[in-house]
Amino acid sequence: MSKKEHVFWGRVEEDWAGFSAGITFVSNYFDKEVTLFLGEEYDEEGEEIETTPTDEELTAYQKTYMRFLDHIEDIIKKIKKETFYRYKKLYAHYYENESKSGEKPLQIDSVEKHFKYITTINYIRILENDEIKILIHYKLDSEHGLELRLKNNQIVAIGGIAET
Repeated sequence: MSKKEHVFWGRVEEDWAGFSAGITFVSNYFDKEVTLFLGEEYDEEGEEIETTPTDEELTAYQKTYMRFLDHIEDIIKKIKKETFYRYKKLYAHYYENESKSGEKPLQIDSVEKHFKYITTINYIRILENDEIKILIHYKLDSEHGLELRLKNNQIVAIGGIAET
């Protein structure tokens, strides 16, 4: 099993979805401590990456992550807004219509009401080029989940898990 120590990340080691950091992400906005994965899980050919990230890569990931933490308040606002918009576009016709869902409407009519359905993060992946993926257990669609891809702390894609 590949592993190494890093001054910021602590023990970086091969894990179930790539290389994980020795530190975790914790935020009052979300339900639990979250594993941080560093780099992609698979290469261009679809093979698992088994080479531990270099010190240069780990330092670049650290910079990306620190900028993420420095701007977390703004990022959370964007996440709330964009995921609520996605809910209205893809899910509201079902969950707000008793004849379609067979249940009372959820009455999700604000970003705050919607946010409670996306507070369980599966994990965060820190990538090259100032990119981050956040994989969320979406309580309204647990089959597909919710994945956000950020670049320079801007949301550039939202989809089901493994769709961004």
